[in-house]
Amino acid sequence: MDSYDVVIVGAGAAGLFCAGVASQAGLRVLLVDHSVKVAEKIRISGGGRCNFTNRLLDPSAPHKHFISQNPHFCRSALSRYTPQDFIALVQKHGIPFHEKHKGQLFCDDSSEDIIRMLLAECEAGGVTRWSGCAVQSVTYQDSPSLYALQTGRGAVQAPALVVATGGLSIAPIGATDWGYRIASQFGLRLVERRPGLVPLTFDSATWAPYSHLAGLSLPVGIETGERKNRTHFDEDLLFTHRGLSGPAVLQISSYWHEGTSVRVNLAPQVDLPEALSQAKLRSRKLLSNELANLVPNRLAESWAAQDTTWQRPVAEVPDKALHKLADSLSQWQLTPQGSEGYKKAEVTLGGVDTRDLSSQTMESKHPGLYFIGEVVDVTGWLGGYNFQWAWASAHACATALAKQRQDVI
Repeated sequence: MDSYDVVIVGAGAAGLFCAGVASQAGLRVLLVDHSVKVAEKIRISGGGRCNFTNRLLDPSAPHKHFISQNPHFCRSALSRYTPQDFIALVQKHGIPFHEKHKGQLFCDDSSEDIIRMLLAECEAGGVTRWSGCAVQSVTYQDSPSLYALQTGRGAVQAPALVVATGGLSIAPIGATDWGYRIASQFGLRLVERRPGLVPLTFDSATWAPYSHLAGLSLPVGIETGERKNRTHFDEDLLFTHRGLSGPAVLQISSYWHEGTSVRVNLAPQVDLPEALSQAKLRSRKLLSNELANLVPNRLAESWAAQDTTWQRPVAEVPDKALHKLADSLSQWQLTPQGSEGYKKAEVTLGGVDTRDLSSQTMESKHPGLYFIGEVVDVTGWLGGYNFQWAWASAHACATALAKQRQDVI
């Protein structure tokens, strides 16, 4: 049986980076993945340009950008491996990048640049990689402490096992529940999983008045929750044939719960009551034509068509009806039927309970068993935060493994 210092299962962002750091610290590393192609999620991310981190991330206040039953858990790893650290690695490899907005950093050319960089880091440390290799079983023995894995390429063993298999999102590119099953096998608790950063959908009757707006995009304010639990985003919204998508909706979806509503301001940069009142004083145009000066034309026509009073010249529309129109656009409240699910979700909320993990090392309460990246109950906002959690948790794990090896020597 082949022996290694550590076996890492999952060759995505977290697994590749952990393997590179650990191997360059002197550990003998085996990286195993059931897919033939590594890092598919990196490959498709950011429209193929990989939003690899966010320079505005504040490690001292992770609750601002991360969702977890214990949002402070990720503070240790994020503060020890920051966006600036990963940016330095990207620059070392000569990868050109740019900031899109709100601190989001993208490759100028292709996500492949990040994948090649991670593979180069693995190669520099002499990582053994087995792609297209499934792990059939994992067993553990005491004295000496060893994990034995039965794989498609034979049996291997190591004193440390790192699970970096991600979540349930986007099954066609290889997502499975393997990491959660291993956590359960070794007695770790799991936080309920659900799709995150995902488009929201509505039943056909509710959505019928809006389905023709599919393809329309506009900046909005969107929120869900009440009082202290209220969450708000200012981002772009996209109408689809089945519901709502775009950055605003993806962000709010991670905070939305089934049966609750979302509230949308479709004209956040306009004082609609004042603008419509002024239009009434000076214009003889149809209300829909005046409204088209304030919101996209398709939206103006669609909204005005919902009430016969709104289909008159603006000068003839009663003040009460104008205020009703303004409220309907600035306080549009609707209850989604559901979401597009894991097939469209960018991340999985929930996962391995952080109460059973060390925030310093990512080691679980079962000795020598580590969990990093998306498989853990830590989920970031859209905009590079989830990749930074992958890099930071992987780095924390790899440095802990290296220190442990030095202590043994």
